[in-house]
Amino acid sequence: MAREIRDLHEVAGRLLGEAQRSASGRAAETIASGSVQRATVIALTADAEMGEHDSPPAALLQVISGRVRLRTHDENWVLEAGQVVPVPSRRHGLDALEDSAVLLTVALHG
Repeated sequence: MAREIRDLHEVAGRLLGEAQRSASGRAAETIASGSVQRATVIALTADAEMGEHDSPPAALLQVISGRVRLRTHDENWVLEAGQVVPVPSRRHGLDALEDSAVLLTVALHG
């Protein structure tokens, strides 16, 4: 079975355009999905957010472009393009400090 190679910068750029036209300031596309993990590119315009939500069993957040704040009730991480961080295993949210795109890789089972 052939694997499709995706260009993260192309996907991020296209999704940022969609996010800029969206009332929510957000757009997303799952670029890989299997039985144990899923990878999704999420684009957010400046000041857009993903409200607080529960964590999956395990996840990794990589910033493709822009600058974001990953936050929990008691901690904040400001991340820039090229940086990656494990998502905390508690409720968290994501704020775009400028037009941004991230790659979220999630484990589907604990």
